[in-house]
Formats: sequence, C-alpha cells, structure tokens
Amino acid sequence: MFSLKEMKEKFANATEQEPWMDEVENDHRVGAQKLYSSWLNKQKLRMLEKQEHQEKIMFDASYRKLATDLVAGVDEAGRGPLAGPVVTAAVILGENLEQLIGVNDSKQISKESRNKLAQIIKENALSYSIHFQSVNKIDELNIYEATKQSMTEAVLSLNIRPSVVIVDAMTLPINIETHSIIKGDEKSLAIAAASILAKTARDSYMDLLHEEYPMYCFNKHAGYGTKLHVEMLHTYGPTEHHRKTFEPIKSMIKESASANVCHD
Repeated sequence: MFSLKEMKEKFANATEQEPWMDEVENDHRVGAQKLYSSWLNKQKLRMLEKQEHQEKIMFDASYRKLATDLVAGVDEAGRGPLAGPVVTAAVILGENLEQLIGVNDSKQISKESRNKLAQIIKENALSYSIHFQSVNKIDELNIYEATKQSMTEAVLSLNIRPSVVIVDAMTLPINIETHSIIKGDEKSLAIAAASILAKTARDSYMDLLHEEYPMYCFNKHAGYGTKLHVEMLHTYGPTEHHRKTFEPIKSMIKESASANVCHD
C-alpha cells in the first residue's frame, strides 16, 4: 500500500488511468479517496479543455476554402479604460496547435497563464502583429473608429498575407475576405490567441506607465475606471495618458477650464 505522500506524487505525474490506481479505488483511507477524486476531476477538466480546443480549431478551419488557406484572427484589448492605448493584435497560427491548449478569451485566464501562453503563441505563430493606438488618436477619432483603424494596421503589418481574416465583433476596411464574429474570442483559436497577445502587450505598457506615474496605480487597474483610479483622478487630475473624451475626465477638464475663466 502506498503512503499518501507517495500516492500524491504518483497522481501528480499521471496523465491517464494506470493499473496501480485499482489499488487506490479499494483504499478506504479518506486521504487516498480525496487524492483519487481530485485527480479524476482534473482529468475531466483536461478532456473538456481538449474538446473545446478542437472545436476552436474546427471553427477556424471552417473559413478556409482550401486546405492551404491562411486564417488570421484579430482582437483588441483596452477599449473601455479611461487611460492608455487600445492595443490590437493579428495572428496567423501554424500547424503545431497542441501546445496552444488552454488558449481562450484573455479575460478568462490569469495574468501568469496569459504571459506563458503569449510566449507560446509567438513561438508557434506563422505571423503575428501588435499595434498600439494612441490616446490622442482615440480622442480624435472616437474609440470605435480608433480600434477599427488599429486592427486594420495590425492585419496589414503581418509579414504573411492571410487568405481570410476573422475579427472579434468588428468589420475592417481591407481588401481581404473578412468576417465579424460575435464572441469570437470564445469560438476561435486564432482570435483567442490575438486576444492574449493584445492583452499582455497592453498590460506590460500599463506596468511601465505605473513606473512613471506610481500615484495612479496603473499596474493594478490598467487604466480602467475603478473606484481607486477615479479617486486618484480627483486627487491628482488627468495625465497626458488619460482619454479626454471619456467621462469623468471630459467633465473634469471642462470644470477646470470654467474655473480658470472665472478666476481670470
């Protein structure tokens, strides 16, 4: 009979049912049954993850007319924040897709997992491109048009021309067959990969911005309108990295201008 410590180590290294587990099934120790139950649950989750992964691959493949067609997935990060750029990414995945199991909508994955997956995506992609759309451009165009323009730039910057482009809920003005997919980052592996690249690139940018403006805590909220961020805005006022057409910044700037006029 295995000790619980030995059993824990064996389960940690097991990826499929093995003969020694028959003995565990008849082991009446509570600890042994908990270890076995935990392992079984992890296997179920792993099988579900593999199934979802295969479904995403098949979804992307459905947009190919020929087996050799290349599908580019496109997504963004940062449309909603009060500060920082909107970042978009375009990705053409290669054939080695098994390493990308776990790639999903970036919002559903922990920061640590996103960073690991981003590196795997970059290593396995046939081509990828990341574009940063500035705050000034967002204020000039509006967030929707700025995002569309950024996504277009990301696609056109790929060093391989895709046969078809699938985009998360956006139509792009490009001379390539394009499909707008609602909740694309949940359905498509390529769009989910783009989502992760965009999100990790933007988070890295906001971490650097935090070093320049530590009082705003950009490393905690990434520029989104959290209670902490709004409090810091009222305390210190907006920076050059804040979106002047977004509330409450727009009203703050207007109030400040009115106050200065009255003072003069």
